[in-house]
Amino acid sequence: MPERVIFTPAALDEPWGQQIKARIQSLDLPIEELPRNRLTGLRGESERQTYDIAKRTLAVVTAPPSQFKLSPIPPSADWQFHLAEGCPAHCQYCYLAGSLSGPPVIRAYANLPQILENLANYEQLGKMTTYEVSCYTDPLGIEHLTGSLAECIRYFGTRSDAHLRWVSKFDAVDGLLDLPHNGHTRCRVSVNAAPISGKFEGGTASVISRLAALRKLALPRDQGGGGYPVGLVIAPIMPIDDWQMHYSRLFDMISAALDMDCDLTFELISHRFTPGSKEVLQTWYPQSKLDMDEEKRTIKRNKFGGVKYVYNNDTMKTMKRFFESEIQKRFPKAKILYWT
Repeated sequence: MPERVIFTPAALDEPWGQQIKARIQSLDLPIEELPRNRLTGLRGESERQTYDIAKRTLAVVTAPPSQFKLSPIPPSADWQFHLAEGCPAHCQYCYLAGSLSGPPVIRAYANLPQILENLANYEQLGKMTTYEVSCYTDPLGIEHLTGSLAECIRYFGTRSDAHLRWVSKFDAVDGLLDLPHNGHTRCRVSVNAAPISGKFEGGTASVISRLAALRKLALPRDQGGGGYPVGLVIAPIMPIDDWQMHYSRLFDMISAALDMDCDLTFELISHRFTPGSKEVLQTWYPQSKLDMDEEKRTIKRNKFGGVKYVYNNDTMKTMKRFFESEIQKRFPKAKILYWT
C-alpha cells in the first residue's frame, strides 16, 4: 500500500482515472489532487531518501504522447506497452535502474482506454501479434490500486490476432480468475533459487506463494482456476555457491505446483548489468551483497554501442545446459522460449 497517492488534473479528467480514484478511496488511502500536471515533492536530501519517498508514492497521471509510439521487445514479445511505470518491489538487481529517469515513483496511467485502442495500429490482419505489459512495472503488484491489468486482459480477450503477456513477483491473482481471457493472455511469474529470492527480492511475495498463484491461474475453470496459458521466468540466474543444488530445489517446487497438464513456457535470463544500472543500484541499496564485479564478467555490446556485463562463455554454456536438461526432464511438453 502506498503512503501517498497523488492525482494530476489530467488524470482526474479521464474516466479511467476516476475509476482508479474510486478504488483508492475504497482502500481508505489519502488522496492529494495536484493543482498542475507536474509531479513535485518527490526528492529527499539524499538519493537514498529520494528512493524511499518515491517507492512509497503512487502518482496517477496520463501517459505522454511518446507512449503511443511502441517499441519492439524481442525476445519477449513483438511490442511493449505500459499501463504504469515504476514498481513497488525492492529487488536489489532491479532492471528499471538506469532505464527510467528521475525518482522511481510508481506512475499509473489514467488514459488506459486510449493506450489499448492504439495497439490495433500495430496489428496485421491474420498475423498474431504479441504484447508485453510488464517491462516497466509489476502489473499485479499495483492491480489492487488500479484494476488496469484486468482491463488489459478483458481487452485482449476480444482480439483475434493479438495476445498479451505479463509477469509478476506477487501473488494476488484471485480477481483475475474469472475474466473472459479466451486464452489470449499468458500469465507468468518470475522465480529464483532461495538464496537469491530471499536475499535480493525485498517486498515481494515468497516464491512458494508465487507458484501457488501460478497454479491457480493454470488450473482449468472447472477446478476453480483461471484456465490461462502460464509461464515461468527464471531470472536473474546466478552461479552462486552450490547453484545446481539450489536451482534443483526450485524445480522441485515448480514440479509440485504444476503437477497437472497446462500450457507452459520457460524464459531463462542470466544476471547482467550496465555501468549506469550499477551506479543507480549502489545508491538505492548501498549495503547490497549483489555481485557486480566487472572483473569477473565479459563485456557484451549492443548494436548502439551500449555495454552490458554478462557471465563468461563457459559459465553461460554450463548454466544453459543445466536448465535445459532440467526442464526437458521434468516438463517435456513445455516450451523454452529463450535463454539470454
